[in-house]
Amino acid sequence: MFKGDWKCSGCGKSITELPFEPKNTSNLTCRDCYSSGKVVKKPLGEKKIFQGNWKCNTCGGEINQLPFEPKSTNNLTCRECYMKTRG
Repeated sequence: MFKGDWKCSGCGKSITELPFEPKNTSNLTCRDCYSSGKVVKKPLGEKKIFQGNWKCNTCGGEINQLPFEPKSTNNLTCRECYMKTRG
């Protein structure tokens, strides 16, 4: 058992002993929260949007924003073409 002075991210109760050594203490839960299945969700924050001037390889339409920075423009598709392929 590992001894320490941590706080439960579910209810804020003090945790003094754990059966493992925590690497990340921001999402620890006490026994009560763990057994009750209480899920602690962290806010995700805002996703970064990349601006640019790309062309869709399927329809040739313009793509001005992407949720990722493309490493290559060989296989970029616009949202509409992407949704069509997903079915």
